[in-house]
Amino acid sequence: MQAFFTLLSKIDKDQFSPIYLLSGTESFYIDSILTALTSKLVDEASRDFDYTIFFGKEANASQVIETAKRYPMIGRHNVVVVKEAQQMPPSAFDELALYAAQPTQQTVVVLCYMHKAFDKRKKLFKAVEKSGELLTVKPLYDNQIPQWIREHARSLELDLTPTAVELLATYVGANLTLLSNELKKLKLVVQLNETVSEETIEKFIGISKKFNSFELQKAIGQRNFSLAFQIVQYLNRNRKDHPLVLTLSSLHSYFQKLLLLKGVANPRAAAGTIGVSPYFLKEYEAAASRMSMKQISTAMRCIFEADLMSKGIGGSNSNPNQILETLLIRLFTL
Repeated sequence: MQAFFTLLSKIDKDQFSPIYLLSGTESFYIDSILTALTSKLVDEASRDFDYTIFFGKEANASQVIETAKRYPMIGRHNVVVVKEAQQMPPSAFDELALYAAQPTQQTVVVLCYMHKAFDKRKKLFKAVEKSGELLTVKPLYDNQIPQWIREHARSLELDLTPTAVELLATYVGANLTLLSNELKKLKLVVQLNETVSEETIEKFIGISKKFNSFELQKAIGQRNFSLAFQIVQYLNRNRKDHPLVLTLSSLHSYFQKLLLLKGVANPRAAAGTIGVSPYFLKEYEAAASRMSMKQISTAMRCIFEADLMSKGIGGSNSNPNQILETLLIRLFTL
């Protein structure tokens, strides 16, 4: 994540490289770098003359190279973008490696290699490493999502309460594009210097501050069956907004944090270790104290089995409502 912000900072300071190789399984970072580059390098006057987009499935390496060797006609740079570069044949990357070894300095080539990391052993990778910029990205771990939300909100000059951060992290998950869109939506509706609370989240994003996966795990941790059952009934009635797969993922992440908390040697590092705000640490510590490691491990197995059942594996009951209700009963009878 730091490499992403470093590269973004360079672009913001007009420090451009002649070639960029962006790859990995998190498209948000790749799309953000591409947007940052094109917004800096391409304007309406130069768009028709000094900006070319290729798509990997149809792109020919020699065409890309020939276009990259052209000098800009109007703008400061000739910008050449290859989207979905992973669809190009392997031989194309060897040809592009020859260009990358001696790139045209007035051209900026951006290779967007999506859905997987580019092989570091390839000639192209090594050539770009010397002459341009490399960025290899992957999805965040669950415990990194709240921090990402806080940092991205800060970049938008938004101030979120810890509960608002947790609501977004639990409801949206690791979909950074969707998270970014939700934060931008909040930026449009909140007042200057207004703190975004759970009430704001409920009003403008539609996440109930009382009935959601975050509150469900909290009720389970407090061993409050009545409240947990009410939340489950709400989630079942609003299945479109609360898919079972996301609820199960949230619960698994919760118990995983409790398990990690059991093994923390340094209490001062506990919040960072399990990836929660210090604001919620006491709540997690109280929940962890109510359960043994065996019970937590069993809970995670129950959630895993519920996930299999939701996919039609390991049981005949594939009704989402019944699966969640049955899981709740199992979690309270460990």
